[in-house]
Amino acid sequence: MTNQQQILENTIKRCRERHIIIPTYKQMRNPDLIPEKIKAKLGDIGLWDLNSLNLFRITWKNEMVEFGGGFGGVNFMELPGELTGVDARIIVLIGKYFPTGSHKVGATFGPLVSRLVTGAFDPTTQRALWPSTGNYCRGGAYDAYLLGCGSIAVLPEEMSQERFDWLHKVGSEVIATPGGESNVKEIYDKVKELKTQRGDEIVILNQFDEMGNALWHYAVTGPAMEEVFQAARLPNQRFSGLFLTQGSAGTLGSGDYLKTRFPNLKIAAGEAVQCPTLLQNGFGAHRIEGIGDKHVPWVHNVRNTDMVVDLDDEVVMRLMRLFNEPAGHEYLRSRGISQEVVNNLELLGISGIANMLGAVKMAKYYEYTNNDIIFTVATDSMEMYTSRVNQARERDGEYTATQAAVDFEGRLMSADKDDLLELTYYDRKRMHNLKYFTWVEQQGKSLKELNAQWYDENYWPDHFGQVDEWDEKIEAFNQRTGVIKEYV
Repeated sequence: MTNQQQILENTIKRCRERHIIIPTYKQMRNPDLIPEKIKAKLGDIGLWDLNSLNLFRITWKNEMVEFGGGFGGVNFMELPGELTGVDARIIVLIGKYFPTGSHKVGATFGPLVSRLVTGAFDPTTQRALWPSTGNYCRGGAYDAYLLGCGSIAVLPEEMSQERFDWLHKVGSEVIATPGGESNVKEIYDKVKELKTQRGDEIVILNQFDEMGNALWHYAVTGPAMEEVFQAARLPNQRFSGLFLTQGSAGTLGSGDYLKTRFPNLKIAAGEAVQCPTLLQNGFGAHRIEGIGDKHVPWVHNVRNTDMVVDLDDEVVMRLMRLFNEPAGHEYLRSRGISQEVVNNLELLGISGIANMLGAVKMAKYYEYTNNDIIFTVATDSMEMYTSRVNQARERDGEYTATQAAVDFEGRLMSADKDDLLELTYYDRKRMHNLKYFTWVEQQGKSLKELNAQWYDENYWPDHFGQVDEWDEKIEAFNQRTGVIKEYV
């Protein structure tokens, strides 16, 4: 028996002992395919519970309840023109109703499960190391726990306290690195140090270069957006735009799927203007948690990106207060925004607010009309950032009606077409070439593969075309553990 076969046997034994069943991509895309007996058991399980059956809740279609929910349609909200100031329809997929309150449980599913079902990770002797600026390591620690694996989370010390508190609760080892959202290199340096110290004890699952991250969004998030579009569209309306802050670029994998369905779709990638890496090869620091910067992720298919939109973190943080303070709510209602919409604004975390703002800027640039629909996502909700609102109150004082009016009129309604760029072929190539400095010089990727990402027309389709193959491997793995037989 080879070492890989032995590891696979260890993994099968671990999953059998812990009663673990791994869902397929098609089940996460369409929960109707989940066995009825599993659905019945979920009726007694909380959304955040550390129960392996919650792997089946890695889907955009969870019922919007904290305990015992079933499945329905895709969770989304449409932002009215009274709030956005544009005629285009802006639709936001809602990540709050994933386990952990963020869709990052999907982004971490692919990298870990692909190793488990192939004997490339031994849960009995190894731990998964999750480098992250926040939600990715939370999702990774959660998925790892449910899959019987140990975890190490590495994230910047300036990230919100809620992230650190939750990671400790699930038993992950937590290592804080210097800096904040922009300090990705410091995370990489710590990961290298840990790997040198601990060797094969750890397996690095870096969201920025794990194709399983983007693959999950290609297989699940893209089809979810398509489903909402087909249900919500009116005659003559088009799927015109997709706006996503770059972050790890995993969510941008949904755009690779959507362009196979809507070839005229425009994809915009966002970043903070305080750190204009894509726009100007620049660097800096900012406060929009969860969107990463100072490099181009390995998993970003830059050839599919049509626009870069930079966002002012001060505007985003001001809108955070407008959307979450009593005076802000009162002002929004006075502008004709319904109570239902005002109540739902807490579904937008800080990066979700940035995504909304980017979609607005995109709509203004392309002069989209009411025949155009733009999609984006709210990775998480304000549940993850109550400390940030409290810090703003302590620093800036009480939020008043006057400040609400200034933020609404002067920052949201006045969002303009500055700090963005519609990309030419050579703009895209410039951005792609930035990968060299991070991934070839620093992280040991090959120049041959870097060039293949740009010049080989089959590179990205080949990676994203593996979804059915992975489902077959997952199903075969579940058959070998035997646990699935209790539910079918």
